[in-house]
Amino acid sequence: MKSDLWKCNEIVAWGGMLLGFLSGMALGMFFHREDWLGGYGSLRRRMYRLAHISLFGLGAVNLLFYLTAQRFAPGMLLAAASSLFIVGAVTMPLCCVLMGHFPKTYLALGIPVLSLIAAGTLTLMEVIKQ
Repeated sequence: MKSDLWKCNEIVAWGGMLLGFLSGMALGMFFHREDWLGGYGSLRRRMYRLAHISLFGLGAVNLLFYLTAQRFAPGMLLAAASSLFIVGAVTMPLCCVLMGHFPKTYLALGIPVLSLIAAGTLTLMEVIKQ
């Protein structure tokens, strides 16, 4: 079945959303503290919030890819896009938390950003081609 090829994207999608719920619960337990993670405007707290939101957003993107890919025959472009969407979904929250603790690692954000740009481009190419 052709949908089996994209099953990892579906798993990453729902796994990311579950982690988004759990991280939201964890963040919500402490948000009322003014000085938590350096205060509301601190880089660390902003990066934790971005990591939390990226779990939902990139979970949704992987789910949309899974649903879109169902329309197409498996091929090299979509296989690469599938992998790149997964790399982006996994590395974005990790890089955000890493940067929250070590701001000089901001260049690591290039990994998820470039992988997601490439995945989106490959998917769009396949959609246009059909």
